[in-house]
Amino acid sequence: MAGLSLAAAGWNNNLIVYLIEEFNMNSVSAAKVYNMANGCSTIFPVLGAVLADSFLGSFSVIWISSFISLMLTILYAALALAYLGNGGTRFTIGSMGANQFHKPNHQSIFFNWYTFALYTSNVIGSTVLLYIEDNVSWVIGFAICVAFNIFGLAIFLSGRRFYRHVEAQQESPFMSLARVAVAAIRKHREPLSLGGEDYYNGMTKQDSSTSAHDPTNPSKFFRFLNRAALITEGDKKPDRVTAEPWKLCTVQQVEDLKILIKLFPIWTTGLLLCTPLVIQTSLAILQALKMDRHLGSNFKIPAGSVIVFTLISTCITITFMDRVVSPLLTKHIRISLTPLQRVGIGHVLTVVSMFLSALVESKRIKLEHQNSVVVPMSVFWLAPQLAISGIGLAFHSPGYVGFYYQEFPGSLKSTSTAVVAVFMGVAFYLGNGVMDLVQRVTGWLPENINNGRLDNVFWVISVLGALNFVYYVICASLYEYKNVDKEVSDSIDKIDGN
Repeated sequence: MAGLSLAAAGWNNNLIVYLIEEFNMNSVSAAKVYNMANGCSTIFPVLGAVLADSFLGSFSVIWISSFISLMLTILYAALALAYLGNGGTRFTIGSMGANQFHKPNHQSIFFNWYTFALYTSNVIGSTVLLYIEDNVSWVIGFAICVAFNIFGLAIFLSGRRFYRHVEAQQESPFMSLARVAVAAIRKHREPLSLGGEDYYNGMTKQDSSTSAHDPTNPSKFFRFLNRAALITEGDKKPDRVTAEPWKLCTVQQVEDLKILIKLFPIWTTGLLLCTPLVIQTSLAILQALKMDRHLGSNFKIPAGSVIVFTLISTCITITFMDRVVSPLLTKHIRISLTPLQRVGIGHVLTVVSMFLSALVESKRIKLEHQNSVVVPMSVFWLAPQLAISGIGLAFHSPGYVGFYYQEFPGSLKSTSTAVVAVFMGVAFYLGNGVMDLVQRVTGWLPENINNGRLDNVFWVISVLGALNFVYYVICASLYEYKNVDKEVSDSIDKIDGN
């Protein structure tokens, strides 16, 4: 994981500077290309997750995607292949890693350290490799990325015989979900029954091994879908045992679809959370290009490396939370933060970070000199806002990933972590849309940001972030966990056992 992420960070995090310097692209356009490329990178994991859940399994998806990523480094013009390879490994590795553990508490700890490894490798890629690319040679920098990609792939393949493999299912779980919708629509005129014997519970061996429970009566939530499991004349094949797949589904399949529907509002909050972060990151690189980046008399910090402030604070916070805060809370207060509580803290810190970004940009504009290319203001003024953003990431990123992994149907475990990639990917495109809208309607984002009003952009996304937090609180308070009680119990039992 670390080797592959380091290689990706080495070329991805310096993309804006590369486009400006090597392709003479204007700064705002380069930021949009960066957002669009990262959007592709974070949406591609969904394809990998679908393949892992439906056909190949996690291991095969990871090594194939790693190989694709390696091939593209030889021909770097194929950026699409690069993001496809990186996307195929990023979240599928998370799902496969969690599959190695049985207890939700252990899986939660894994996701913390998975995020730690992801961001630590990004720190190295965003500092050492970016410095080499900016000050030595782009070719050497890219060659190092190739080497780390080979290293990461080799390490991953070397452990193949030790992994706990979750075999791909004989039938795609997505097909089962589609059948539930079709069967419910076909029976929309049928009256619902209150008797459990009227609903089909013919669980197959495959279903029962991947489901958290085996309900006999469908829940009352979205009762319309219950018709998919309602047994009517002609729903079974002549043997009277096997169900006609597009006419009759099991209660478990119906409940799996309902779980996804229940999770959708929470998913939208993540989308609206990541959009301000996308804008903040891309604009921070543009700000850094117009600020004093000298550290001492001889060293100049690469503009793309400013995101290191975010990455380092994320790594430190994850370590501190996992090693100090969580054990203290569990041992002395006998509570454990639920995934949604962690995410909520991340929302608050993100809003604070956006407000601070607006204040710092207001100060930067006041120091801007007429026709000045570089504002006499140290790039380290960006550190506090990016660090707070990183602390927020340490809460909401593993919180979201762990939450979806625990709550998703058992047949969709690989997809569960990839849904985080979906809202991250869509957020990159939304970020571009917001920047386009701002450019069309206002004069806040000109080619030379020293002549614009980036502070107003930050004020707007701060308010949007605050409104999204209110929306999140409403969604989270209405959601009923499926597995969180077990995780909290495991945490307390672990402490008692010590």
